Amino acid sequence: MIPARVAATRNSRSATVPDYLLILLAAVVVIALAVYAAQLWRTVWARQRQQAEVLNSQRQRLHDDLRVLASSLLDGQLPLIEGAIRIKVLLDNYDSSLSLAPQTQVFQQLYDATVDVPTHENWKALSRDERRHHEARFAELSEAHDQQAREAARWLLDEGLASRL
Repeated sequence: MIPARVAATRNSRSATVPDYLLILLAAVVVIALAVYAAQLWRTVWARQRQQAEVLNSQRQRLHDDLRVLASSLLDGQLPLIEGAIRIKVLLDNYDSSLSLAPQTQVFQQLYDATVDVPTHENWKALSRDERRHHEARFAELSEAHDQQAREAARWLLDEGLASRL
């Protein structure tokens, strides 16, 4: 029996060596997967940071453009209708709640009143009479909404944009 016991002990020892190798191999695989997962997470975090920087940069540009347009509108460097349309579009992209504020509704009203007017090449393609008709409408709208648009531009500069950046 002793030789059988020695043989059994040898067999059990030789059987446990591959078990240790399997455990070691499994540990190496787990560590490799953990390192790979960490690299993937670092990539995700870097992309999130980059996207946040792009959004902040875009928001800053919109803010600056709105300030320039509002100032130009107040200084008379920009026609009222054109300025109101540009401000309305930028406000929609900058902050929709600011676009819906009661103080800025004049920009929406002017935009709605001129939404059907052709632009760029289509404007050039209009007959002289059609252009004069639209220009007369612009003059009416400018006269009717001039003070309200200037007050809205002043409010944007003094309060609206100041609280949003």
